[in-house]
Amino acid sequence: MRLFDYSLLAKRPWSSETLGYVAQIREHRGKQEAYLAQKPAALDRLVDLAKIQSTESSNRIEGIITTDSRFKQLYQGKTTPRSRDEKEIMGYRDVLNLIHEQYANIPLQSGVIRQLHRDLYRYSEKAMGGQYKQAQNYIMETHQDGTQAIRFLPLAPYETPEAMDKACASFSLTLSQQLIDPLVLIPAFIHDFLCIHPFSDGNGRMSRLLTTLLLYQSDFLVGRYISLENKIERTKEHYYDALAISGIGWQEGQNDPSPFINYLLGTILAAYRDLEERIALLHTKQPAYDMVKEAALSTLGSFTKSDLLEKIPGISKASVENALSRLVREGLLTRHGKGPATHYTWGSEMINN
Repeated sequence: MRLFDYSLLAKRPWSSETLGYVAQIREHRGKQEAYLAQKPAALDRLVDLAKIQSTESSNRIEGIITTDSRFKQLYQGKTTPRSRDEKEIMGYRDVLNLIHEQYANIPLQSGVIRQLHRDLYRYSEKAMGGQYKQAQNYIMETHQDGTQAIRFLPLAPYETPEAMDKACASFSLTLSQQLIDPLVLIPAFIHDFLCIHPFSDGNGRMSRLLTTLLLYQSDFLVGRYISLENKIERTKEHYYDALAISGIGWQEGQNDPSPFINYLLGTILAAYRDLEERIALLHTKQPAYDMVKEAALSTLGSFTKSDLLEKIPGISKASVENALSRLVREGLLTRHGKGPATHYTWGSEMINN
């Protein structure tokens, strides 16, 4: 049986990369706390957007999808699910909302994790919600020729209940004793959760929900405003690589969790930097055109109107559309495509300056 003793993390030598991530995240959190406490109306729009993106991205990572129009209706509660995917999307939405509203009252216990998993499958006809796996599961990888191989062998079903109890207990004790920074402790626990793989389905989504829960409980609230799940989706190849590398020797307790810890810390730091950029735009007194121009010209590659609305939640859709049209006329941006496929890149006037 794999041992779970997170107090041992305090005895590990941590790299300058890990320590740098921790220091920078704490610095960004400190700078943003005063502004976030003011709770301007624009922040409410950031919260709504982050929850939408988190629900969509976390499910999409697992191949659980629906159309954009159906997703919007489901998220807003304006329709009922028609497929298994849509039922699981609604379950994720509900659990994420619960965490946003009640995170301080959700203890990290194996029974509570099972309840969250049960709620994840609330709308599903599957009977496995809230039940630990009954058969051995495998983490597979698919080669370019289509063949599959076992990438990682999780704990056996008979070992799972005890492992979850011990991991949760050790996490809570180590956190209460303040033996290691929670920014290191949380990713270490999430990695162990994924290696245990306690459920027959839904482990990836549960890991991301638990990440949000534990970060909130340690006062790292960036996920309320910037979707961590969306950032993981955009870098999922690095996510899976870090998970695999940190899993080498895990069964024997000989693994190095640093790659996964650094990946998750880098994701959290990127979210804090995005939030700082958006707060700066919210705080400015510039006209809408200047705000859109600044946001557009600070974005490399192609982007959409939705990308800018995400960056500048304090201004209206019509203002963004008007500003984009003007920037195209001025040659600072180039418009590509039509309708929902419309996107923008820097124009000749911008490139030549």
